[in-house]
Amino acid sequence: MNFLQAIPTHMDFEGQATAEKLSRIIITLFGAVGLVWGYIIQQFSQTVYILGAGFVLAALITIPPWPMYRRKPLNWQPARDGNDGNLNKDGLKKGKKK
Repeated sequence: MNFLQAIPTHMDFEGQATAEKLSRIIITLFGAVGLVWGYIIQQFSQTVYILGAGFVLAALITIPPWPMYRRKPLNWQPARDGNDGNLNKDGLKKGKKK
């Protein structure tokens, strides 16, 4: 079970942009090639098969969080104590006076 928890499940923002751009390029190229090939042999089914293969390839390359999509992680600020924001300088809770 520890093996499954060790698998990273996130991408950084630049990795998401790269994955989206790459998937669009792959699907567009396979679509264009499939359209040309299907027109040459006069079989629309071949166009659909080639486009489907492009979709599967794009999914395998871009959906898993490969290390190339996790190169620039965000540096989050450390967590603050929840009570710090509700106290004034006297140490009393802020709020409306009754």
